[in-house]
Amino acid sequence: MAQSKESDKGAGTTRRDFLKASAVLASAAVAGSPDINRSVYAAGSDIIRVGMVGCGGRNTGAANQALTADAGARLVAMCDIFMDRVKGKRKVLEGQKKGQVVVDDDHCFSGFDGYKNVIEASDVVVIANAAKFHPLHSMTAIQAGKHVFVEKPHGTDPAGLKLMQQASELAKQKGLSLVSGLHSRHHAGYAETIKRIHDGVIGDVVSIEENFLRGPYGVIARKEGLTELEWQCSTQYHFRWLSGDDVVQSLVHNLDRASWAMGDKAPVKCHGLGGRSSMTEPIYGDVFDHHSVVYEHDKGVPIYAFCRTTTGCYNKSSSVVHGSKGTANVTRCRISGETNWNWQGRSNPYQREHDVLFGAIRSGKPVNHGDYMVRSTMITVMGQISCYTGKEVTWEQINKSDFYYPPKPEDCRDGMEPPVKPGPHGSYPVPKPGFTKMI
Repeated sequence: MAQSKESDKGAGTTRRDFLKASAVLASAAVAGSPDINRSVYAAGSDIIRVGMVGCGGRNTGAANQALTADAGARLVAMCDIFMDRVKGKRKVLEGQKKGQVVVDDDHCFSGFDGYKNVIEASDVVVIANAAKFHPLHSMTAIQAGKHVFVEKPHGTDPAGLKLMQQASELAKQKGLSLVSGLHSRHHAGYAETIKRIHDGVIGDVVSIEENFLRGPYGVIARKEGLTELEWQCSTQYHFRWLSGDDVVQSLVHNLDRASWAMGDKAPVKCHGLGGRSSMTEPIYGDVFDHHSVVYEHDKGVPIYAFCRTTTGCYNKSSSVVHGSKGTANVTRCRISGETNWNWQGRSNPYQREHDVLFGAIRSGKPVNHGDYMVRSTMITVMGQISCYTGKEVTWEQINKSDFYYPPKPEDCRDGMEPPVKPGPHGSYPVPKPGFTKMI
């Protein structure tokens, strides 16, 4: 998925700037992590083999950032559902990172099982494919003793997130790093703004408003000759069995920031509204085009969360925390009220998350983001299911549920029948609030 506009601020920072700025965050990330008895890469000259699971735009960016983070990193294996995408992105990366891309044809893999070959060939696995597979692919890599960077969201349903939590615990046991693509945690300006909220600069938090309003994204024309399965995989953001829909895909960044502002706590319940009003053509798949979710924390603090992917409408991306003494605009790194403050630095959180990962590998001090990555994603799944069913959903309910969007990730095979097909008029059926049951 393309980088969101709220994080463009400071993207032009130099490598020296963001490495210096990330020192505090990096040290905090590894604080309390036990030293492991081995320090395989500590000398700084050993090669670290990197593998890509998924060859879309986001993972191509992540691979570039991984190679930038460590001069000893070498991209050695790649996979995607489509071989032409693998070889196309290999060419792109070869142009960007000369000498660090050493992927021969025998290490280009396609199909649903290609991830297994990539994991076998790699020391670090960079995962950014359809979110349905993030838990399975992360767990498989960790079971094999590999470090993992995995993009958001970290699952699409309760069953998947339980597996991701297990993967996180296993990584701790094995002394492996598990780094999340929830990049807000690595933005120095966001971190300073959240710290000031926690220090009481805006007083008690009264409410939070989260917006991610935009037109449809990742829309592509259907290529002639694709099977129904191949078509859905090629435009996975528009099919909920692959992507989890827009609360999970887009609002996960917002709701991660909201949870962070609330002291890394989950809401006790939520109710949501959503549907498909105008983006009904087959090219938009079976996802909703608008969602509104109201979350409530144990002290009664509401979080109003909105996302939309509809053309011709007002667009906005923001995270605003209202307090008894002022307001904090997290994505603008600004506070107003009794205290007025505006952060003036520059930051590149997409790069910093990889600097933290490779720094941890070299130092032998693993980092593990499992706690907040699972919590923040489960908050979005909670809201998405409330929108689909029209029911209030509690934190207790969502964590007890074993619901998943079929088929199970491990049961997906090349050539299988997709779980959803277009109706008689070409459009795909969507959930019906008040009638659809999930948990």
